Amino acid sequence: MKSFLTPNVSQAAGVIRLFFHDCFVQGEQQSIPNQTLRPSALAIIDQIKAELESVCPNTVSCADILALAAREAIKQTNGSGFNIPTGRRDSLNFSNYATVLGNLPAPTSNSSHLLSSFSSKGLNAIDLVPLSGAHTIGLAHCSSFSDRLRPTVDPRLNATFAQSLVQTCPNSSINVAVNMDTVNPDTFDNKYYSNMMNGEVLFDSDAALLNDSLTQATVEEFAAENHDFHIQFSISFIKMSMIEVLTGNQGNIRKVCSVLNTNTRSTITTADSYVAPELDTPPSYSSM
Repeated sequence: MKSFLTPNVSQAAGVIRLFFHDCFVQGEQQSIPNQTLRPSALAIIDQIKAELESVCPNTVSCADILALAAREAIKQTNGSGFNIPTGRRDSLNFSNYATVLGNLPAPTSNSSHLLSSFSSKGLNAIDLVPLSGAHTIGLAHCSSFSDRLRPTVDPRLNATFAQSLVQTCPNSSINVAVNMDTVNPDTFDNKYYSNMMNGEVLFDSDAALLNDSLTQATVEEFAAENHDFHIQFSISFIKMSMIEVLTGNQGNIRKVCSVLNTNTRSTITTADSYVAPELDTPPSYSSM
């Protein structure tokens, strides 16, 4: 991942987003692509897979590769390093468009919808707030937050911040990309939370975290304590990585992550004797 991120650190956000979408749409099974995802993020996973296949064929799943790549993207943008369980298997199919839309919370979601969406995946409010913190890096296009600018400016937006957004996104025909965090756009830190409290976040779904008493309290905690954010993010990241996970002789191991195997059954000769790993291993932490 270092070789991908050193020349273009913005790729980190694309890989993390790919991981989030994969977990939410069909569990952590490498079950998508999604039309809104960066092709370059998908290409990174395919390239890592190709290198692994050349030395250790039919052994490491695309789901594990994506989980580890997302973890590395976090670590290499100044986030915490932590261990995550491996042993995932890949889905035998890709999700369809309707499934994708039905499982992903939209950037216009309110707090009730966010909590309901996360709850349906076995996650709670304590997971929602740190995982939303991944918006501390990456880009958003004008179309994803234009409802906060037109026909009237959302009063929750800081006036100066809102004016800069209006200048960047003056009408619906302009759809440029804007940094999610205008202060430290390439650093995985807790700045997202202080930005939120200052009215300087882009999405309705970000601002909505201040509309629920529990999520608001957690936002305030993370704004004050970067360490607390990183610890809980690690825990919630691992929890998310275990949504509807396939192990053992379930699914298969793809040869190319973006292409389904012609033979949908695994060709691993030891599949019948394979013991699925324990996926509730607590994380361990390492500093940058």
